[in-house]
Parts: sequence; structure tokens; C-alpha cells
Amino acid sequence: MSTLPDRQQKGIVFNIQKYSLHDGEGIRTIIFLKGCSLVCAWCSNPESHELLPQLGCNPSKCLTVDECSQCLDVCPEDALSMGEDGKIQVNHDLCTNCLACAKACPTDALNVYGYEVTVDDAIARVEEDAVFYLRSGGGLTLSGGEPLFQGRFAIALLREARKRRINTNIETCGNVPWEIMDQAAQYLESVYFDLKVMDPEKHKAVTGFDNTLIIKNLIRLTSKYPDLPVKVRTPVVPGVNDTEEAIGAIIDFLKQMPNVTYELLAYHRMGTPKYTYLGRPYPLGETKDLSKERFAELQVFAQAKRGKTPQPA
Repeated sequence: MSTLPDRQQKGIVFNIQKYSLHDGEGIRTIIFLKGCSLVCAWCSNPESHELLPQLGCNPSKCLTVDECSQCLDVCPEDALSMGEDGKIQVNHDLCTNCLACAKACPTDALNVYGYEVTVDDAIARVEEDAVFYLRSGGGLTLSGGEPLFQGRFAIALLREARKRRINTNIETCGNVPWEIMDQAAQYLESVYFDLKVMDPEKHKAVTGFDNTLIIKNLIRLTSKYPDLPVKVRTPVVPGVNDTEEAIGAIIDFLKQMPNVTYELLAYHRMGTPKYTYLGRPYPLGETKDLSKERFAELQVFAQAKRGKTPQPA
């Protein structure tokens, strides 16, 4: 166990996003932590999967190798080469993520996903917008990846935020040791908890793991902390869970937790370019966005099954 004070604890983040309106109450700052315990086929943040900083390549920003070869000059593994269009390309099988090329690149065609910060650094960024939190009821949201994958850092962040009276929220997939979630819950004022599908084999097929631990953690969380607001969210993905049967099974399970709220999230493909930057294929291929009409139908179904007055989107 580390003996460092909370403010000196270090973690790896890949983004700090300000002025968010959709990740908790009010205006919020989101800290995205690297690392995840699932590999969801539809993930829009593939740069979050690995814990350590990693190289991304966006050739559209490259000046062409004829104009600039600074990255080629510093790569020790010969992992860089010129594509047919004259722009840089990366052989990710050879790349060791030494990141020397990204440091040399003048245009960010080669960039790094992830950087180390201390709790003090991160909280300082959050506090820059304290006036907006006071007026809107907002605060800090931890996201990822899975923020509790870096459990010690995440808990230190939450604990320091609460000391400074910053409202705290987390977006979690729940696939973490209970001991970590239990510690984090003590410093949270709300939780967004993803629940994809109830069938454990289907869950494993689309995320890499079954949902046994996730379901146990949700039950334990809502039982031990009955006054902690928990919003369960389901990303509705075509071909995965876009049916009344799949959504209905989740809602039936949630009936034992009458105090949780429930929300459907529409699948989108906005993260697909990042798979290309990382040299990876997009797992869902050409899967199209869920139609607005179908998503609205499922929203009405979910509201009715939950005993709410259906309100079309």
C-alpha cells in the first residue's frame, strides 16, 4: 500500500473535459481515467482500454514524409514508414510505445493518449470552474474506461474532492473488486452504473467478461448505500440489446432496487476514427446507428414497464 498523501497520488488520464451537461447533475468537469476491465465492442473510447499512455496516428495531420521526417529519425524500432499517400503510418506490431516519435512530431499527427497527473493537478483543473458548480449543482465526474480500474488514484481523487466540497459522481461498469467500489461509494454523491445485458454469455461475447461480478456489485451497492442516488444506464446497441426482451430483462432485475433510476443511451459510432488511429479494426464493423424511431419505441417501452407515464422522445 502506498503511504503517499491523497494529493500526491498519481494516475493516468486521457482527457479532462469541462462544461459537461450529461454526466451528472449541473455543469460538470469529467476526468477520464485510462484502463478498463471490459472491452465493449461498441466502446467510443478505445484509447481508454490500456492503462499506460499509447501512441495514436492521425495521418490527415501529417505534412508528408517529403516535408518532414523528424519522427522517422527518432524511432528506434523502425515502426514508422511512408504510406502510398506520402504520409506517415505506424506498424503497431513493432511499436513499443516509447513515444519518441510523438515528441518529435510538429503537427500532432503522432500523438499520445494518456498522461500522468497527481490528485492535486487534477483537482486544480476541476476547481477552475467552481463558480459554475455552485450555480448549477454540478461538480466532478470520474469516467473512463473504468475509473475504478485505477482504484487507489480514483478514491484519492474523490476523497480530496469531498474535502473541498466538490460534488462527486462516477460512471462505472461495475466490473471491479467490491472492496474498491465500497471505498469509492463513501465519497460519492451519485453513481451512473452501466448494465448492458442480463444474459451472462451474451455479456461475455460483447464485452470479454460475463456480468456475474457486475450484478453482485450493483446489488451490494444499492443495499449498503440505500440513500446514494444510482442511475442504471443501458447503451442500446443494434444486434446486441435493441429488443424489448433484452431491455425488459434488465428492468425486471431492477425491480428489487426500487430506488434506482433507469436510462437508455443510444448507440453511436463517433469513436470509430480512434480505432484507426490506434491501428485497430472497429469491432462492430459497419453497424449503423440505432434509428431515432426505434430508440424512441424502446424508451416508451422502458418507461411503461417501469410503471412510468410513457413520454415519447
